[in-house]
Amino acid sequence: MAARMTLRQAGVSNVVIGLVAAGGLYTAYSYFQPSKKIFGAGLAGGLKLQQAEDVNHNTKRLRFSFPRQDDETGLTYVSSVLTVSWPNGSITPALRPYTPVSNLESPGSIDFLVKKYPEGKVSSHLHSLRPGDSLFFAFPIKAYTWEPNRYEHITLIAGGAGITPLYQLIQGILNNPADRTKMTLVFGVNTESDILLRDEFETYQKTFPDRIKVVYTVSNNSVKRSSFEFRNGRVTKELLKELLPPTSNDTKVFLCGPPAMEEALTGKRWGEGGILGELGFKKDQVFKF
Repeated sequence: MAARMTLRQAGVSNVVIGLVAAGGLYTAYSYFQPSKKIFGAGLAGGLKLQQAEDVNHNTKRLRFSFPRQDDETGLTYVSSVLTVSWPNGSITPALRPYTPVSNLESPGSIDFLVKKYPEGKVSSHLHSLRPGDSLFFAFPIKAYTWEPNRYEHITLIAGGAGITPLYQLIQGILNNPADRTKMTLVFGVNTESDILLRDEFETYQKTFPDRIKVVYTVSNNSVKRSSFEFRNGRVTKELLKELLPPTSNDTKVFLCGPPAMEEALTGKRWGEGGILGELGFKKDQVFKF
Protein backbone atom coordinates (compact mmCIF):
# COMPACT_ATOMS: atom_id res chain seq x y z
CA MET A 1 0.00 0.00 0.00
CA ALA A 2 1.12 3.57 -0.57
CA ALA A 3 1.89 5.24 2.74
CA ARG A 4 0.25 8.60 3.32
CA MET A 5 2.25 11.59 2.14
CA THR A 6 1.32 14.61 0.00
CA LEU A 7 3.99 15.89 -2.37
CA ARG A 8 3.78 18.78 -4.82
CA GLN A 9 5.28 17.58 -8.05
CA ALA A 10 5.02 20.88 -9.97
CA GLY A 11 8.42 22.49 -10.14
CA VAL A 12 10.35 19.54 -8.75
CA SER A 13 10.75 17.42 -11.89
CA ASN A 14 14.25 18.71 -12.66
CA VAL A 15 15.33 18.06 -9.10
CA VAL A 16 13.86 14.56 -9.21
CA ILE A 17 15.53 13.79 -12.55
CA GLY A 18 18.83 14.90 -11.05
CA LEU A 19 18.28 12.70 -8.03
CA VAL A 20 17.43 9.71 -10.20
CA ALA A 21 20.49 10.24 -12.38
CA ALA A 22 22.69 10.46 -9.31
CA GLY A 23 20.96 7.43 -7.87
CA GLY A 24 21.60 5.46 -11.04
CA LEU A 25 25.32 6.13 -10.83
CA TYR A 26 25.24 5.30 -7.13
CA THR A 27 23.45 2.01 -7.84
CA ALA A 28 26.03 0.98 -10.45
CA TYR A 29 28.82 1.89 -8.04
CA SER A 30 27.19 -0.05 -5.18
CA TYR A 31 27.37 -3.37 -7.04
CA PHE A 32 31.16 -3.30 -6.62
CA GLN A 33 31.18 -2.30 -2.94
CA PRO A 34 30.92 -4.34 0.29
CA SER A 35 27.48 -5.14 1.69
CA LYS A 36 25.59 -2.18 3.07
CA LYS A 37 22.28 -0.85 4.33
CA ILE A 38 20.21 -0.07 1.23
CA PHE A 39 18.12 2.59 2.94
CA GLY A 40 20.90 4.16 4.93
CA ALA A 41 22.56 7.45 4.10
CA GLY A 42 21.96 8.85 0.63
CA LEU A 43 19.74 7.58 -2.17
CA ALA A 44 18.84 3.91 -2.36
CA GLY A 45 18.87 3.87 -6.18
CA GLY A 46 17.30 1.45 -8.63
CA LEU A 47 16.31 -2.05 -7.52
CA LYS A 48 15.32 -4.89 -9.84
CA LEU A 49 12.02 -6.68 -9.51
CA GLN A 50 12.79 -10.28 -8.57
CA GLN A 51 9.27 -11.65 -8.24
CA ALA A 52 5.64 -10.54 -8.76
CA GLU A 53 2.87 -12.57 -7.14
CA ASP A 54 -0.88 -12.04 -7.51
CA VAL A 55 -2.35 -11.92 -4.00
CA ASN A 56 -5.98 -11.30 -5.02
CA HIS A 57 -7.99 -9.60 -7.75
CA ASN A 58 -6.32 -6.18 -7.33
CA THR A 59 -3.19 -6.63 -5.22
CA LYS A 60 0.30 -7.88 -6.02
CA ARG A 61 3.22 -8.71 -3.82
CA LEU A 62 6.38 -7.30 -5.42
CA ARG A 63 9.83 -8.41 -4.33
CA PHE A 64 12.83 -6.27 -5.25
CA SER A 65 16.32 -7.70 -4.93
CA PHE A 66 19.30 -5.89 -3.44
CA PRO A 67 22.67 -5.75 -5.26
CA ARG A 68 24.06 -8.43 -2.91
CA GLN A 69 22.37 -11.15 -0.88
CA ASP A 70 23.86 -9.86 2.37
CA ASP A 71 22.69 -6.26 1.87
CA GLU A 72 20.25 -5.16 4.59
CA THR A 73 17.30 -2.77 4.47
CA GLY A 74 18.62 -0.46 7.17
CA LEU A 75 15.00 0.35 8.08
CA THR A 76 13.52 0.54 11.57
CA TYR A 77 9.92 0.05 12.73
CA VAL A 78 7.75 1.67 11.37
CA SER A 79 9.04 3.00 8.02
CA SER A 80 8.05 3.43 4.39
CA VAL A 81 10.26 4.17 1.38
CA LEU A 82 9.77 6.78 -1.33
CA THR A 83 9.58 5.52 -4.92
CA VAL A 84 10.04 7.52 -8.12
CA SER A 85 8.51 6.31 -11.39
CA TRP A 86 7.30 7.48 -14.79
CA PRO A 87 3.86 5.97 -15.47
CA ASN A 88 2.60 5.92 -19.06
CA GLY A 89 1.20 9.30 -20.06
CA SER A 90 2.95 11.19 -17.25
CA ILE A 91 5.10 14.19 -18.17
CA THR A 92 6.66 14.46 -14.75
CA PRO A 93 7.84 11.67 -12.46
CA ALA A 94 5.48 10.40 -9.79
CA LEU A 95 6.58 10.10 -6.18
CA ARG A 96 4.85 7.56 -3.94
CA PRO A 97 5.79 6.09 -0.55
CA TYR A 98 5.18 2.38 0.03
CA THR A 99 5.43 0.37 3.24
CA PRO A 100 7.53 -2.83 3.19
CA VAL A 101 5.81 -6.00 4.40
CA SER A 102 8.86 -8.27 4.44
CA ASN A 103 10.90 -8.76 7.59
CA LEU A 104 13.07 -5.65 7.90
CA GLU A 105 15.92 -7.76 9.31
CA SER A 106 15.96 -10.16 6.35
CA PRO A 107 18.81 -9.41 3.92
CA GLY A 108 18.85 -9.61 0.14
CA SER A 109 15.44 -8.25 -0.85
CA ILE A 110 12.38 -6.23 0.16
CA ASP A 111 8.65 -6.92 -0.41
CA PHE A 112 5.68 -4.59 -0.94
CA LEU A 113 1.96 -5.13 -1.29
CA VAL A 114 0.64 -2.87 -4.05
CA LYS A 115 -3.08 -2.45 -4.60
CA LYS A 116 -4.08 -1.40 -8.11
CA TYR A 117 -6.62 1.42 -8.15
CA PRO A 118 -8.89 2.07 -11.20
CA GLU A 119 -7.44 5.55 -11.78
CA GLY A 120 -4.09 4.94 -10.15
CA LYS A 121 -1.30 5.64 -12.63
CA VAL A 122 1.48 4.65 -10.25
CA SER A 123 -0.17 1.47 -8.96
CA SER A 124 -0.99 0.47 -12.56
CA HIS A 125 2.64 1.10 -13.54
CA LEU A 126 3.94 -1.02 -10.68
CA HIS A 127 1.53 -3.82 -11.59
CA SER A 128 2.92 -3.74 -15.14
CA LEU A 129 6.51 -4.38 -14.01
CA ARG A 130 8.04 -7.71 -14.92
CA PRO A 131 10.94 -9.56 -13.25
CA GLY A 132 14.13 -7.83 -14.29
CA ASP A 133 12.53 -4.37 -14.53
CA SER A 134 13.83 -1.69 -12.18
CA LEU A 135 12.13 0.77 -9.85
CA PHE A 136 13.91 3.78 -8.38
CA PHE A 137 13.88 4.12 -4.60
CA ALA A 138 14.85 7.46 -3.11
CA PHE A 139 15.01 7.35 0.69
CA PRO A 140 13.21 6.03 3.78
CA ILE A 141 10.41 7.85 5.57
CA LYS A 142 10.10 7.29 9.30
CA ALA A 143 6.43 7.06 10.24
CA TYR A 144 6.63 6.04 13.90
CA THR A 145 9.39 5.07 16.33
CA TRP A 146 8.34 1.96 18.23
CA GLU A 147 9.62 1.43 21.77
CA PRO A 148 9.40 -2.22 22.94
CA ASN A 149 7.19 -2.71 26.02
CA ARG A 150 6.15 0.94 26.04
CA TYR A 151 2.53 -0.23 26.28
CA GLU A 152 1.04 -3.31 27.86
CA HIS A 153 -1.52 -3.57 25.05
CA ILE A 154 -2.09 -1.87 21.71
CA THR A 155 -5.05 -1.95 19.34
CA LEU A 156 -4.47 -1.81 15.60
CA ILE A 157 -7.36 -0.80 13.34
CA ALA A 158 -6.89 -1.27 9.60
CA GLY A 159 -9.04 -0.70 6.57
CA GLY A 160 -8.19 -2.46 3.28
CA ALA A 161 -4.64 -1.82 2.08
CA GLY A 162 -4.03 0.26 5.22
CA ILE A 163 -2.96 -2.98 6.85
CA THR A 164 0.66 -2.66 5.67
CA PRO A 165 2.16 -0.31 8.31
CA LEU A 166 0.24 -2.14 11.03
CA TYR A 167 1.53 -5.49 9.81
CA GLN A 168 5.07 -4.11 9.83
CA LEU A 169 4.58 -3.03 13.44
CA ILE A 170 3.16 -6.45 14.38
CA GLN A 171 6.22 -8.12 12.84
CA GLY A 172 8.57 -5.84 14.76
CA ILE A 173 6.89 -6.69 18.06
CA LEU A 174 6.42 -10.45 17.65
CA ASN A 175 9.83 -11.04 16.07
CA ASN A 176 11.52 -9.41 19.06
CA PRO A 177 11.81 -11.93 21.95
CA ALA A 178 12.30 -9.07 24.43
CA ASP A 179 9.05 -7.32 23.47
CA ARG A 180 6.02 -8.63 25.38
CA THR A 181 3.41 -6.17 24.10
CA LYS A 182 -0.04 -7.67 23.55
CA MET A 183 -2.14 -6.73 20.52
CA THR A 184 -5.64 -6.78 19.11
CA LEU A 185 -6.00 -6.25 15.36
CA VAL A 186 -9.34 -5.13 13.90
CA PHE A 187 -9.18 -5.47 10.12
CA GLY A 188 -12.06 -4.06 8.07
CA VAL A 189 -12.46 -5.19 4.43
CA ASN A 190 -15.11 -5.11 1.71
CA THR A 191 -15.06 -8.85 1.01
CA GLU A 192 -13.21 -11.87 2.39
CA SER A 193 -11.01 -11.89 -0.72
CA ASP A 194 -9.75 -8.45 0.34
CA ILE A 195 -8.14 -9.85 3.50
CA LEU A 196 -4.44 -9.37 2.92
CA LEU A 197 -1.73 -11.31 4.79
CA ARG A 198 -4.32 -13.75 6.15
CA ASP A 199 -1.91 -16.69 6.25
CA GLU A 200 0.66 -14.61 8.10
CA PHE A 201 -1.87 -13.54 10.73
CA GLU A 202 -3.04 -17.12 11.22
CA THR A 203 0.57 -18.21 11.79
CA TYR A 204 1.14 -15.45 14.32
CA GLN A 205 -2.07 -16.34 16.20
CA LYS A 206 -1.01 -19.99 16.42
CA THR A 207 2.52 -19.10 17.48
CA PHE A 208 1.55 -16.34 19.94
CA PRO A 209 -2.00 -17.17 21.10
CA ASP A 210 -1.63 -15.08 24.26
CA ARG A 211 -0.11 -12.09 22.45
CA ILE A 212 -2.26 -11.31 19.41
CA LYS A 213 -5.96 -11.54 18.57
CA VAL A 214 -7.26 -10.81 15.08
CA VAL A 215 -10.83 -9.84 14.19
CA TYR A 216 -11.95 -9.42 10.58
CA THR A 217 -15.09 -7.46 9.79
CA VAL A 218 -16.54 -7.72 6.27
CA SER A 219 -18.65 -4.77 5.13
CA ASN A 220 -20.62 -6.57 2.39
CA ASN A 221 -22.08 -8.92 5.03
CA SER A 222 -20.88 -12.05 3.21
CA VAL A 223 -19.75 -13.91 6.34
CA LYS A 224 -22.21 -16.81 6.63
CA ARG A 225 -21.27 -17.87 10.13
CA SER A 226 -20.18 -15.07 12.42
CA SER A 227 -17.58 -15.86 15.07
CA PHE A 228 -15.19 -13.96 17.30
CA GLU A 229 -12.72 -13.80 14.43
CA PHE A 230 -15.15 -13.08 11.56
CA ARG A 231 -17.85 -10.41 11.76
CA ASN A 232 -20.23 -8.78 9.31
CA GLY A 233 -20.38 -5.01 8.83
CA ARG A 234 -18.03 -2.09 9.27
CA VAL A 235 -15.79 -1.09 12.15
CA THR A 236 -18.41 0.28 14.53
CA LYS A 237 -18.55 1.74 18.02
CA GLU A 238 -20.24 -1.40 19.29
CA LEU A 239 -17.50 -3.63 17.89
CA LEU A 240 -14.67 -1.51 19.30
CA LYS A 241 -16.39 -1.21 22.67
CA GLU A 242 -16.37 -5.00 22.81
CA LEU A 243 -12.74 -5.42 21.74
CA LEU A 244 -10.78 -2.43 23.05
CA PRO A 245 -9.38 -2.40 26.60
CA PRO A 246 -10.26 0.48 28.93
CA THR A 247 -8.33 3.66 28.22
CA SER A 248 -5.13 4.04 30.25
CA ASN A 249 -1.52 5.06 29.93
CA ASP A 250 -0.70 1.41 29.14
CA THR A 251 -2.63 1.27 25.88
CA LYS A 252 -2.58 2.98 22.49
CA VAL A 253 -4.52 2.74 19.23
CA PHE A 254 -2.80 2.66 15.82
CA LEU A 255 -4.96 3.39 12.79
CA CYS A 256 -4.60 3.26 9.01
CA GLY A 257 -7.41 3.09 6.48
CA PRO A 258 -9.53 4.98 3.95
CA PRO A 259 -10.28 8.64 4.81
CA ALA A 260 -13.97 7.97 5.53
CA MET A 261 -13.09 5.25 8.00
CA GLU A 262 -10.49 7.36 9.77
CA GLU A 263 -12.87 10.31 9.95
CA ALA A 264 -15.53 8.14 11.55
CA LEU A 265 -13.03 6.93 14.14
CA THR A 266 -11.28 10.20 15.00
CA GLY A 267 -13.59 13.00 13.87
CA LYS A 268 -13.35 15.44 10.98
CA ARG A 269 -10.70 17.70 12.47
CA TRP A 270 -8.62 14.97 14.09
CA GLY A 271 -9.47 16.04 17.60
CA GLU A 272 -10.74 13.97 20.48
CA GLY A 273 -13.89 13.10 18.57
CA GLY A 274 -15.29 10.32 16.46
CA ILE A 275 -15.93 6.82 17.73
CA LEU A 276 -12.61 6.56 19.58
CA GLY A 277 -13.25 9.86 21.35
CA GLU A 278 -16.68 8.61 22.41
CA LEU A 279 -14.98 5.54 23.87
CA GLY A 280 -12.72 7.75 25.97
CA PHE A 281 -9.53 7.77 23.93
CA LYS A 282 -7.69 11.09 23.87
CA LYS A 283 -5.79 12.46 20.88
CA ASP A 284 -2.38 11.41 22.23
CA GLN A 285 -3.64 7.83 22.66
CA VAL A 286 -4.31 7.42 18.93
CA PHE A 287 -1.73 7.39 16.13
CA LYS A 288 -2.73 7.60 12.46
CA PHE A 289 -0.31 6.41 9.79
